[in-house]
Amino acid sequence: MTEKPMMILIAGPYRSGTDDDPEKIAANVHFMESFALPIFRKGHIPVLGEWFALPLLALAGSKNIGDEPFDEIFHPVAVRLLEKCDAVLRVGGASSGADLMVSTAKEKGAQIFFSLNEIPKHQS
Repeated sequence: MTEKPMMILIAGPYRSGTDDDPEKIAANVHFMESFALPIFRKGHIPVLGEWFALPLLALAGSKNIGDEPFDEIFHPVAVRLLEKCDAVLRVGGASSGADLMVSTAKEKGAQIFFSLNEIPKHQS
């Protein structure tokens, strides 16, 4: 049991293994989002960098993955979000972006989890 609820960034593949196919990318996001409700039910606040990055990309006029607005916003917003996070849940397969989130979180002293079972419950 934790003393306070944690904000937990869910980090997994976004583009990896998709050849930038929008349906496969959407499936990757859906997979990461599938962990959000269980984290919430453990008493914590789940977040995905995509929840912040995708609206900003639209506002910045990004047209393609890897264009200038994408590179300016996509990973940097998640790195900034880690300043507020207590932990990262690393899910899914190979992903340099998700691995960047884990290494950045470790540098900041955040906890790293690799399964939902590792996340302690918080009772409010």
